[in-house]
Amino acid sequence: MLDLSGKSILITGGTGSLGKALTKHIFATYPEIRRLIILSRDEQKQFQMAQEYPVEKFPQIRFFIGDVRDKERLIRAFKGVDYVIHAAAMKHVHLAEYNPEECIKTNIGGAQNVVDACLQTGVQRVVALSTDKACAPINLYGATKLTSDKLFIAANNIKGDNPIRFSVVRYGNVMGSNGSVIPFFINRKREGVLPITDKNMTRFNISLTGGVEMVMHALHQAWGGELFVPKIPSYKIMDVAEAIGPECEKRVVGIRPGEKLHEEMITPSDSFYTYDLGKYYAILPATHRWSLDEFISEFGATKVSEGFSYNSGENEEWETVESLRRLIVDHVDTTFKV
Repeated sequence: MLDLSGKSILITGGTGSLGKALTKHIFATYPEIRRLIILSRDEQKQFQMAQEYPVEKFPQIRFFIGDVRDKERLIRAFKGVDYVIHAAAMKHVHLAEYNPEECIKTNIGGAQNVVDACLQTGVQRVVALSTDKACAPINLYGATKLTSDKLFIAANNIKGDNPIRFSVVRYGNVMGSNGSVIPFFINRKREGVLPITDKNMTRFNISLTGGVEMVMHALHQAWGGELFVPKIPSYKIMDVAEAIGPECEKRVVGIRPGEKLHEEMITPSDSFYTYDLGKYYAILPATHRWSLDEFISEFGATKVSEGFSYNSGENEEWETVESLRRLIVDHVDTTFKV
């Protein structure tokens, strides 16, 4: 385990849902950190977050206006930084479909800029956030995030003698995150109608806490090049609708462009490189600079069977209507009542 005391951590996209959750966790768990830098391009969100973390109480925090599209700005921001968590992305599927060039600039160009800036500034470890939509993608957002994943994993091959380690974490829908289905349904409940894309649709589900734990696991444990996937439950969209608005009409509106009926996180083609680590799976790089036998021994890793896949429609663990209601109160809205 890393000792983060006296270290500097930077979070790109740090004013987003996960960035804020990471900030809360880091200050609670590692009060002796030297600096925590929140980098994002939205000054209003930075202003609002600064009210939650006043410098008088949190002297280590820094708010840094910047865009991952601007490599020179990243180089300046990364100087003296030990660990980078890359959470910045353009993530809304329909907006990416309508504005493809903007999505490519941020999710692919921005990823490469982060890699280059980290290699030039002495950063020691990098964890990049992925998405289940990057697995066998059918929309532009997923395709750009898959490309981003490949850039971060391949960065371990071009670092030379630099001891930096790059890794990736991939997970499903973060419960309660900005733009996700549960807060959307809660807001639409007052209208008496919940729009359902397809009654058979399923999704993976992870809490913000689970997402934070996974990022920190990768930061502490990655050897370089791993793509970590959590073992998490799925939910059926109709169960989410019933949990939130049992009295509401569930109106089927059809699948939106770029959506899947079920999400995937590991495909059969990935199975040749996938290992079970207990709480997580790890898709290992085809080429790596460390001993696979030592990795297996260190983590008690076991190879998954050939042809193994992990998708939300064939999951072994499922949320129920009641468990979803409890999770909503615990992780999304403490005032929620049916």
